[in-house]
Amino acid sequence: QLQLVESGGGLVQSGGSLRLSCARAQFTLEHYAIGWFRQAPGKEREGVSCISDRGSTIKYADSVKGRFTISRDNAKSAVYLQMNSLKPEDTAVYYCAADRLSAILRNAIGSWGQGTQVTVSS
Repeated sequence: QLQLVESGGGLVQSGGSLRLSCARAQFTLEHYAIGWFRQAPGKEREGVSCISDRGSTIKYADSVKGRFTISRDNAKSAVYLQMNSLKPEDTAVYYCAADRLSAILRNAIGSWGQGTQVTVSS
């Protein structure tokens, strides 16, 4: 299982924005679908958004539609999650994963990286 490195988290006020990045040094992600997931304290990890290897398929959880935007730059081998209009309920550790799109949609991910903490204050 390919482990990725997430970055860009932090503390932000409600209504603010953050941009998360997902990459792995010296490795190309262009042949992988990428999913963003999050896990809040006491809750199960949930899918937030995903993008296919060529970017032709993009999906969002209902809770983030219209506020979050996933994108990828295969030339830089990076995937991003732009998060706008953040709410306190978005507070969680955010993870990214690379796999087949079908595995990401089933949340069938074998291992995870460290994640990046996002905290939204009210």
